[in-house]
Amino acid sequence: MRTPTLRAIAAATALLVASGCASSTIIRSEPPGAKVYLNGEMAGRTPLVMSDTKIVGSTTYVRLVLDGYQPFDGVIQRNESFDVGACIGGVLVFFPFLWIMGYKPDHNFELTPLRVPPAEPAPRGATEW
Repeated sequence: MRTPTLRAIAAATALLVASGCASSTIIRSEPPGAKVYLNGEMAGRTPLVMSDTKIVGSTTYVRLVLDGYQPFDGVIQRNESFDVGACIGGVLVFFPFLWIMGYKPDHNFELTPLRVPPAEPAPRGATEW
């Protein structure tokens, strides 16, 4: 009788620990379709779901690139949202506290169009050929 109960407790603990480790966020841009680089590596295009198992306080460097727009550089830190599952897992087993904070559900970035300087007017009296 004790073995099935212990197995159930161990399975529940493992599930809580595993669920508490991963965190996800959606990276969006306005306009959409920008290339997303995470820590210097191409990860896809916006909107992009980013998921990882980094610990609290970890930083991911984000660069968004889209033709006709200035590149955008930013960071996403794993300290934006409290994770209840990691907290419960941390009570049972200490190490899930390393994942107690997660990402906000969404990160929205607005890209700035490149500014093309206006063409200089032709000098007075100049003729076009």
